[in-house]
Amino acid sequence: MMNLDYLYHPYVSTRNTIFAKKGMVATSQPLAAQAGLEALQKGGNAIDAAIAAAAALTVVEPASNGIGSDAFAMVWTGGKLHGLNASGPAPQSISIEAVKKQGYEKMPAYGVVPITVPGAPAAWAALSEKFGRLPLTDVLQPAIRYAEEGYPLSPVLGKYWERAFRRFQTIFKEEMFRPWFDTFAPDGTVPAIGEVWKSPGHAAALKEIAETKAESFYRGPLAEKISAFIRKWGGFLSREDLEAYHPEWVEPISTSYRGYEVWEMPPNGQGLVALMALNIARGFEFREKDCVDTYHKQIEAMKLAFTDGKAFITDAGEMKADIAHLLSEGYAANRRRLIGDLALDPEPYELPKSGTVYLAAADGEGNMVSYIQSNYMGFGSGIVVPGTGIALQNRGHDFSLDETHVNALKAGKKTYHTIIPGFLTKDGEAVGPFGVMDGYMQPQGHFQVIMNTIDFHLHPQQALDAPRWQWTEGKKVLVEPHFPNHLVQGLIRKGHDVQVAADTGGFGRGQIIWRNPDTGVLMGGTESRADGMVAAW
Repeated sequence: MMNLDYLYHPYVSTRNTIFAKKGMVATSQPLAAQAGLEALQKGGNAIDAAIAAAAALTVVEPASNGIGSDAFAMVWTGGKLHGLNASGPAPQSISIEAVKKQGYEKMPAYGVVPITVPGAPAAWAALSEKFGRLPLTDVLQPAIRYAEEGYPLSPVLGKYWERAFRRFQTIFKEEMFRPWFDTFAPDGTVPAIGEVWKSPGHAAALKEIAETKAESFYRGPLAEKISAFIRKWGGFLSREDLEAYHPEWVEPISTSYRGYEVWEMPPNGQGLVALMALNIARGFEFREKDCVDTYHKQIEAMKLAFTDGKAFITDAGEMKADIAHLLSEGYAANRRRLIGDLALDPEPYELPKSGTVYLAAADGEGNMVSYIQSNYMGFGSGIVVPGTGIALQNRGHDFSLDETHVNALKAGKKTYHTIIPGFLTKDGEAVGPFGVMDGYMQPQGHFQVIMNTIDFHLHPQQALDAPRWQWTEGKKVLVEPHFPNHLVQGLIRKGHDVQVAADTGGFGRGQIIWRNPDTGVLMGGTESRADGMVAAW
């Protein structure tokens, strides 16, 4: 049972933490949160609310996700946690040799080549079929409405949309990218903050997905449009790849941290990194949050966990390392012993940026959902299927063209995946869903939010608002602009190469919903770095 007594201490601020009883939806965009709340108020459950919010986010936050996204979900219902892996494999016709024949020395970030099978529509259908209460046609109605009628851009969305447009104007010269500009930059410019944008093609595609329970996307007219466009431009994803796809129900993995169970999705997702870092940190006693020694040990633990995660994580069927061993205390102890008074310099990795949406949902019956969906690197591949609003992800970019690499490209293989939903339980009862989006920041955000909650007793909004750090490679650490300078100086003295970022972009955007098991009261926090909102009932 989670001890919530600290929330009522007269000297602990609960600024902006939202409390409710019947239901709650936390997302990075207010209209999507309202879409989830609408599903609850129609008689739906938390699963319906999560699907409604996820579908709406493809419309109201297209700079981070789309209909052509991948997705992962953890669902707490009936006293059990269920996991859904809706990431897609590489096409059957792709190979290292075939990609190199097109002139590439490494997997490209944009265009038709890095597109793998998108899983998000299949995730909506699978979640609805297994756990939902409302018809999918009702659940997707708010998303369809936003696409048909339009909506005004929110500030953070507008910022990233404009940034992507400026970049794409420079790098997207081929005709295959024209539908992106037709869809997201009509009349040659992007919509301004507060300006109304609509996408009729997006609405039509969502209607078709809702009416066919996503069958059209994988085995119908939408599948034909997707495969034909990719085939036209020399890509590998085919109608047969789409037809063969089904999301996978999997068992989440966990570690015990100071009396709580922290849950993540198993590989090919990178949630294992967060669990490994917590295992290393578990051997230390953290007496104070804002001190140099605490941050030093946190960074070192994450650095070691990430180095190992990048070395081992790939498609679950091809992993050469045993997950149980990587989560064992013996393994954690061996890594923990490497942490001394000065910064380590492990094998470095270049960590790219990403684009993802995370949401959390809960209802008054005890059902809870942790859900994440992403195109990758903002708008994804830059490929939009003409007339449909379907922006396709570019997850294949994370494959290696080195045959000896753990994540070497292979037909039918799932790549290392950055998007990870999180969940927290205690004594067999749900505490609730949590997540922090943004590429390789995600396990680092999970690690920091969980420590803020459990070690330092911060309520959801405080746990999200606290200044964040991000290890990037070697001894390099980025910190947010408002990270205290005396801590920066102290970390530098310990050998860290600390750089203060110009803004909070790239440090993740998260949501949290915790549930009091005694009263059923829900309390939620939403990301101050986004346009986020907690819709409650």
